[in-house]
Amino acid sequence: MRIETGAGPADVEIFRSKGGKPAFLLVLTHGSGGGNDAKDILAVRDSALELGGAVALALQPYRVAGRRAPGKAEAQDDAWLEIIAALRRKFRGLPLVQGGRSNGARVACRTAREVRARGVIALSFPLHPPGKPEKSRREELLAAGDIPVVVVNGARDPFGIPDAADAAEVRVIPGQAHSYRAGFEEIAATVTPWLARWIAP
Repeated sequence: MRIETGAGPADVEIFRSKGGKPAFLLVLTHGSGGGNDAKDILAVRDSALELGGAVALALQPYRVAGRRAPGKAEAQDDAWLEIIAALRRKFRGLPLVQGGRSNGARVACRTAREVRARGVIALSFPLHPPGKPEKSRREELLAAGDIPVVVVNGARDPFGIPDAADAAEVRVIPGQAHSYRAGFEEIAATVTPWLARWIAP
């Protein structure tokens, strides 16, 4: 599915569970220079499908255009709001959960309140640039307000690990850095009960 935004087109791959109407819509997106084939994103996708949800993996406009850097946060967020609005028209009435990895987690936290998400899944939330803890992005994590955010970070992530008090749950995957090579079952076990809680009537 191609969605036109003010920043250019976004490409969205949609997955549905077998059966009738989906129980919820989960929208996930990638890190700054990556794609939606990251194994942690796919682990969350599969968990949502098992619960009867629909999943949209959004490739943001700057990546569709071939760029690796997302540019200004305001423009990125505006494009994300357009992506969510288009998906909401396609999946009317479904509870919305959104998330992403790294830069995508930042976008999901910053826009959570405006899109009225039920919850946010933040994979490898980059608390600060490597070696620069003074440049904290904590306020972006807190921007979700009273919307629960579940954070999953590697224990060896050079971008830092959010404080447990700043999210509904912070799961730390032992031995993993910013990109995961293992721990996918633990990621699935972390997000599944939250997805189930968020979609409960």
